[in-house]
Amino acid sequence: MCTGGRVVNYLKSLLGDERTDVVFVGYQAEGTPGRALRAGNKQVTIDGKHLPVQARVHNLSGHSAHADQADLLRFVGGVRQGPKLVVLVARRGRAEAGPAKEARGTGAMKGRYF
Repeated sequence: MCTGGRVVNYLKSLLGDERTDVVFVGYQAEGTPGRALRAGNKQVTIDGKHLPVQARVHNLSGHSAHADQADLLRFVGGVRQGPKLVVLVARRGRAEAGPAKEARGTGAMKGRYF
């Protein structure tokens, strides 16, 4: 939904950068910044600030960030040039127990991730 937590800080810092790709996996509730981004809005409001959107926004429909972890790792690992940085945003402590741990173990993800 992009309404709280670390993702808000990442979006505020990176939405204005055309080198940024934002990938949504799963539902974004109506009236949230996540829904506005998925809809292709060129400006979103986060923490009361209107932010221009220069980042590319991608929607992976039909996936769950939890149930389809292997598919997501294959997707990122299959990017031809490979990302320089992958930011996995999850509830505190969950990133280490899920996709980030798997990515480190398989080598499927190129670049840095945290």
